[in-house]
Amino acid sequence: MRYWSRPEHETLEETRRWLRELVEPGPDSLDFLIEKDGAVIGKAGAWRLPEIGYLLHPDHWGQGLAQEAMTALIAHLHHIRPELTHLIAEVDPRNTASLRLLTRLGFVETGRAERTMRWRDEWCDSIYLRRDY
Repeated sequence: MRYWSRPEHETLEETRRWLRELVEPGPDSLDFLIEKDGAVIGKAGAWRLPEIGYLLHPDHWGQGLAQEAMTALIAHLHHIRPELTHLIAEVDPRNTASLRLLTRLGFVETGRAERTMRWRDEWCDSIYLRRDY
């Protein structure tokens, strides 16, 4: 997955475990599946609060689905965790669509860092964003 802020899974079993945890989340999970026409096409959730993120299958980019999911997630987190004062996100600077989406959702850039993650044979940079409640 191109703009994912973690290394690719090294084994099929690792991918199966990750998918199983998405489909059968624990009671405290803050990850939610994004579905369209009965098929899972992505996820949105909180990694470690206050950090949030999402991923969406490329066939569904540009349809407003990530914005819909993130709007619902932000409202849900504010409802269940009213003590939260802000949310944060990390984005690869080349992922301009995600940067535009997060800006529309009220996030502002707070910093940048180079070579924060290695994806295949390439180093990726990061932009850090924050949204205050």
